[in-house]
Amino acid sequence: MRIVGGKYRGKKLWTPEGKEVRPTSERAREAIFNILFSRLGGDYGKLSLLDIFCGTGAFGFEALSRGFGHVTFIDIDTVPVNKNAKLFAAEKERFDIIKADATRLPRSRRQYNMIFADAPYAKGLTEQALEQLLAQNWLGEQAICVVEVRKDELFPLPEAFELLDERIYGLARVLFLRKR
Repeated sequence: MRIVGGKYRGKKLWTPEGKEVRPTSERAREAIFNILFSRLGGDYGKLSLLDIFCGTGAFGFEALSRGFGHVTFIDIDTVPVNKNAKLFAAEKERFDIIKADATRLPRSRRQYNMIFADAPYAKGLTEQALEQLLAQNWLGEQAICVVEVRKDELFPLPEAFELLDERIYGLARVLFLRKR
């Protein structure tokens, strides 16, 4: 697995063996950032990204490579993301890593413009996390949420969000939501 665009294009990321961590594919990340670019333009410097269920942090590090101003990574197991964080030591001021359960978040002092959520498939964790993000003040006005679920997984759209777009990449379905 590697970074596909931006300043660190081609940088290899550490990926654990086994099926416990399922990083978003390079093809899917490239497509997601192309869609975001077409919707948001290229000035990512003012955007702050919250990467929940971050695993290896591949999506968040891709965002840093492409110029996002700040990224916060959240996962119960931060070993994989911490291993990759060492590869981005020059960017350490632009990211934070929080060891936490995304379905039980504390109140936030910071709001995020963009969320990426790639929870374990078919466990209802994404829905719980989105509720927590809303209840605990993590989402800024009109925040964009990019949600990855299994392509055949039912995903009830929470009332507080509108669906902007939906794409399928292999086994994954990616939904682009906006906070109302």
